[in-house]
Amino acid sequence: MCSRNIKISVVLFLVLIPIFAALPHNHNLSKRSNFFDLECKGIFNKTMFFRLDRICEDCYQLFRETSIHRLCKANCFVHETFGDCLKVLLIDDEEISQLQHYLKVINGSPYPFHKPIYH
Repeated sequence: MCSRNIKISVVLFLVLIPIFAALPHNHNLSKRSNFFDLECKGIFNKTMFFRLDRICEDCYQLFRETSIHRLCKANCFVHETFGDCLKVLLIDDEEISQLQHYLKVINGSPYPFHKPIYH
């Protein structure tokens, strides 16, 4: 009876190890992969990347349009949709300046979006 339990345990162990190995280990790794998938050419900075990514996530939550989500992130956040999202999310000038710095770091060059004009 005992040897049967040991055999079952070994089989379960051998079956479960590959399953657990295939699971994502680190959320940062997936974000870093996303950084390269978006063709970002600068330096990966988790805090900066998450903040830029959050702009696109919030914009998507507002409109529930997958094309907005995709275009917002296009070319590492260098698409007019990202600037449009800043406008609709009412991001203030101070934060826009900070986001421009973030984009410069992760893209390796300045981002030419315009500050929103509120009426």
